[in-house]
Amino acid sequence: MTPVVVIRGAGPVILAQPHGGTWLPDAIMARLNDRGRLLADTDWHIDQLYEGLLPGATVVRATFHRYGIDANRDPAGASLYPGQNTTGLCPETDFDGEPIWRQGQAPTEAEVTERCARFHAPYHAALAAEVARVRAAHGVAVVFDCHSIRSRIPFLFDGTLPVLNIGTNGGTTCAPELAEAVLAPARTAEGFDWVLNGRFKGGWTTRHYGRSETGVHAIQMEIAQRAYLATEAPPFAYDPTRAAPLRALLADMLAALDHIARHRAPGPKGTRHA
Repeated sequence: MTPVVVIRGAGPVILAQPHGGTWLPDAIMARLNDRGRLLADTDWHIDQLYEGLLPGATVVRATFHRYGIDANRDPAGASLYPGQNTTGLCPETDFDGEPIWRQGQAPTEAEVTERCARFHAPYHAALAAEVARVRAAHGVAVVFDCHSIRSRIPFLFDGTLPVLNIGTNGGTTCAPELAEAVLAPARTAEGFDWVLNGRFKGGWTTRHYGRSETGVHAIQMEIAQRAYLATEAPPFAYDPTRAAPLRALLADMLAALDHIARHRAPGPKGTRHA
């Protein structure tokens, strides 16, 4: 199994999908406990949710599961949210704070290093290559980092998560007009609550690639799974009817990003690239 799948498009928008994969080598899967083998923290069906929403978009999708190694964490192991509960580069617990490995089977430091080289690095090499290709073609690249999560996880956050959690790391990872292109449809959409830079303000992918001064912009979209799954418990089935309004909203957002990137070339702090 290749660790990354790339579907190359001609447009300026890249859909990054680091957490939709469910594959792990047998030797790693066998070390997970019963809870871990549920793979409950998957961004379930994220590829299906975004499929066909923006003609010409490039897709970079990890095939491996985040329990093996998390492609949206700093490979150096630094926390994205200091002082808050979270999971690490090679998580030892799930989002509920419960152990996912059989006793004595959590990955060693040497194994973390090996998994970085085997899975994390190839995913980001592919994503970086597509960013460079797209920026060369358009003068700009927009990374839309696609995520989803269960709506209620007390270990990570209080209450019920808004459906749309938009992250720009406090406005540092993209030009303001690109953030507005995502926010404007959210404001007028019925039945979808939203927040900008709330509990999820952008993971390592968004923060690492989002450098508007270089023509690379990044936005994270974390979606509460109640908006498109039949149930947020096994078997985590996709519900096309429930997903339809969400897909329409996401399509509007992506089309707006694509239009700006193609025709107005956003730059840092509202300036324009030539």
